[in-house]
Amino acid sequence: MEAWSPQCYLSAMPRLAAPITFNAKLSRPAEPKGAAWNFVVLPATASKKLPTRSMITVDGTLEGQPFQATLEPDGQGSHWFKVEKALCEAAGVATGDSVVLTIAPVEKEPEPKVPADLKHALAGNAAAKATWVEITPVARRDWIHWITSGKKAETRAKRIGVACDKLACGNRRACCFDRSGMYSKGNMGAPEAAE
Repeated sequence: MEAWSPQCYLSAMPRLAAPITFNAKLSRPAEPKGAAWNFVVLPATASKKLPTRSMITVDGTLEGQPFQATLEPDGQGSHWFKVEKALCEAAGVATGDSVVLTIAPVEKEPEPKVPADLKHALAGNAAAKATWVEITPVARRDWIHWITSGKKAETRAKRIGVACDKLACGNRRACCFDRSGMYSKGNMGAPEAAE
């Protein structure tokens, strides 16, 4: 039997993806009117270097300014993300500019922000709450995304009920949820750019 060594342990650990550098256009969304934020759609070549077609959190720089963002699937096999006004100002960029970005997946996905209505429903269902606490941040994010991707208030309320029932039964993942947005047209996608 081979003796344990730090080198052996390090070589067995998964390696983080190399940083991905690309140029992209900074766009303003058509809706809501007067939005103060912009967005970037990753070129397909950059997105393909990421380990997943679904949501993924990255650390990066935009024109040298650091940021962290959760990239969302655009429904076309790529990703997009919201760029807040403060980051644009710090980077000295404006809508329509071509910007240089460098991104890399974070080592550990952050906890998602739980919407108040879901938090309230989980508080009233001990079995669902127990499963919720046990699952990973990525699984929690998927449940939240599935719930909030419903366009109507009734759909969202129904999905919260279904989620609590399934979690109470021990289901750890949102079943049949298309995490890439490629097969559920209309539920996910980048915003439409303003003219």
